Amino acid sequence: MKKVTINSVASHAGVSKKTVSRVLNNEPNVSAATREKVLAVFKELDYTPNPIARGLAQNRSFIIGCLYDNPSKSYITRVQTGALAACQENNYNLLIHPCECRGDALISNVEQLLQTSRLDGIVLTPPFGDFPELVEFLTAKKIPFARVASAILQDESISVRSNDEQGAFEITEHLISLGHKSIAFIKGHPDHSATQQRFKGYRRALADHNIEFDERLVEEGNFSYHSGVDSARSILDLSPRPTAVFASNDYMAAAVLKLATQRQLRVPDDISIAGFDNAPIARHIWPGLTTIAQPVEEMTKLAVTQLINHITEPQEQPFQITLESRLITRESTARVNP
Repeated sequence: MKKVTINSVASHAGVSKKTVSRVLNNEPNVSAATREKVLAVFKELDYTPNPIARGLAQNRSFIIGCLYDNPSKSYITRVQTGALAACQENNYNLLIHPCECRGDALISNVEQLLQTSRLDGIVLTPPFGDFPELVEFLTAKKIPFARVASAILQDESISVRSNDEQGAFEITEHLISLGHKSIAFIKGHPDHSATQQRFKGYRRALADHNIEFDERLVEEGNFSYHSGVDSARSILDLSPRPTAVFASNDYMAAAVLKLATQRQLRVPDDISIAGFDNAPIARHIWPGLTTIAQPVEEMTKLAVTQLINHITEPQEQPFQITLESRLITRESTARVNP
């Protein structure tokens, strides 16, 4: 069977090879009718683009890199889901690159990645979007990049984030509305800007309701389940014990719930527990966790889509947006016992 080429598609559709290429790359300057006609020919001829030839023709690899370092597997899965959806819609491939490096080692690691993979662009998931040395390196190398969930908006890069501070404020205020005044807080990883944003939201809610901040009620976690266990142990050992615990993510909150149950505490009758992110664990355990639904898939998909658009047709004004998060109340929180 004769191999179907881009020239075959162009001839069959009655359009130029350039028009087929524009449809293939999802470029905007093609009419809807022409796009539909070319897509129909793709399907009719069972055309599959050759990624190597396509890359050589346009001096691109059609590969987007995704740099991550997060102990929460569900968070990374959600990031990948959003990034893959955007790549598939735009005929790109995705390269997932885990990295635990910092400082000069991080720059060396990313430089090697760029040399071996010829990436067209990079998506920086937390905490990498907040590392100035990495941003400066990519800018100097003229590598397009997009930030996901970064605290920095005042720059010339693509950025998609959610309002972590407001989400933390709302969940703390929810606990206060239930009569809780002694609310413990577990921080996340210190490298992540979300950690400070969520802590600020917690403190703002306390201040708005004239509840005195108590440093004894704050524990340092790192977003992992194990750090949640250690933090929970310290919190539950306090006397008097707080009536509620707000952990900076659902895995740490789940650890608090487990330890509380092991100590024969009833959740939420004896202690209310809340998390953040709406990870699968929040709805799979009992009682279900009150949490903040963060649009991780949507954020990543939008960031990758805008990055590809910028690679295809560079934008003068960077795309920057803050998406809203949502409070989800479940069975792990209740009115404080008098």
